[in-house]
Amino acid sequence: QVQLVESGGGLVQAGGSLRLSCAASGRTLSSYTMSWFRQVSGKEREFVAAITWNGGRTLYADSVKERFTISRDNAKNTEYLQMNSLKPEDTAVYYCATRFPGHELVAAASEYPYWGQGTQVTVSS
Repeated sequence: QVQLVESGGGLVQAGGSLRLSCAASGRTLSSYTMSWFRQVSGKEREFVAAITWNGGRTLYADSVKERFTISRDNAKNTEYLQMNSLKPEDTAVYYCATRFPGHELVAAASEYPYWGQGTQVTVSS
């Protein structure tokens, strides 16, 4: 139904920036909530940010608030995560995810049925 592909990950020095993209195909995402999660090997998947279908509401984990910005372009079926002031603690595989309905801001990974394959972000000290 929905396929998600992340891109934009890589290696960056502490204090630097990266912009992640998540391109969706299949069913339209206009009426879906979209989100970003991250995971370090051996640890649980961690919520990062979520955005409602029209971009009117956003939710951020305390660990990334004021540093990361989530956005979406429904015409392109794409969501973005602008990451600034990156810290070594941000190192993880980042995943995009989406769910219905689109007006809900949900931080639980178990509530998202559609996931991308992940993109690695590594922040050096």
